[in-house]
Amino acid sequence: MSNATLTPAPKNRSSLRAATLPKWFPWAVAAGSVLLGLGISAAAGLNSSIQWALIAAVLFVAGSYGISARVEGGRQAKDRVATSMVWVAFLLALIPLLSLIWETVKQGVKVLDGYFLTHSMGVVGDSEPGGGIYHAILGTLEQVGLATLFSVPVGVLTAIYLVEYGRGRLAKAVTFFVDVMTGIPSIVAGLFVLSLWVLILDMGPSGVAGSFALCILMIPVVVRSTEEMLKLVPNELREASLALGVPKWRTILKVVLPTSIGGIVTGVMLAVARITGETAPVLLLVWGTDFINANPFQDPQESLPMYIYLQYGAGSDAAYDRAWAAALTLIAFIMILNLAARGIARWKAPKTGR
Repeated sequence: MSNATLTPAPKNRSSLRAATLPKWFPWAVAAGSVLLGLGISAAAGLNSSIQWALIAAVLFVAGSYGISARVEGGRQAKDRVATSMVWVAFLLALIPLLSLIWETVKQGVKVLDGYFLTHSMGVVGDSEPGGGIYHAILGTLEQVGLATLFSVPVGVLTAIYLVEYGRGRLAKAVTFFVDVMTGIPSIVAGLFVLSLWVLILDMGPSGVAGSFALCILMIPVVVRSTEEMLKLVPNELREASLALGVPKWRTILKVVLPTSIGGIVTGVMLAVARITGETAPVLLLVWGTDFINANPFQDPQESLPMYIYLQYGAGSDAAYDRAWAAALTLIAFIMILNLAARGIARWKAPKTGR
């Protein structure tokens, strides 16, 4: 055996791991920034909540960088600055949304009840209390339902053509016009249907006229979302089906569409949520009424966006309360559609595990 002895490592050996701040550090800096922001605002006589919030945001970013640079080094300090700015931007975007929801809920619950949801305005004057939005809910459901019925087949079939068959100049032209239609203002779609359906064909205002304008706005959204979902289907699935002698149309029907159905349905529901709050086409083509009209193919109809516009324009306290309640109902309807779209997307998402 060797007589060599092991030399112990020196106790002052530098650690390979750099110093790190605790996990609660961002929360402590945020709390300190809020307190300092409030103090500076009070000392400077600033009464606006926006001003002290901006001061606190600047202090949060600067404090995170300064403390992290002294303890963790410059590289980690830059990372914390980037993370801090992301959080500040998120909160700045969230504040208006939460403020809008809070104000709508606070003002809308004053008259929102079962009676309000199941009765129309009828003979109730704009300055009188009472009345409801049943006729507006019915009109919105029928107009959006007809627009969905018209636009979904056209949009899905157009997307199938572009992904599965589209080659050459025709496909490029269709793609170009879909991109152009995506940016069309709703008032332009309403004017187009007004000139063709109401003025030239002399069909008069009706719910279906508004549905045609909403359909124009909905088709490009459906085409784009469906196109992206079809592109995500692996080509190996198509090739395997074609290798078995299955015709292409049957491959699309039995393989491609079932694989992407979750994303397609999600895109359709988001498109529905996008057109539900449109006011300009309804104002031009549907006109509105205080009475229940269950026939969308004849005579004017009401809708929730139109109802909100008319009630707010009436100028009385009772009309303001009805407008806020209708706005709360519309927000709840759109929120339900978005949650349903997320649920369907998660339910139909491809399973990655065994």
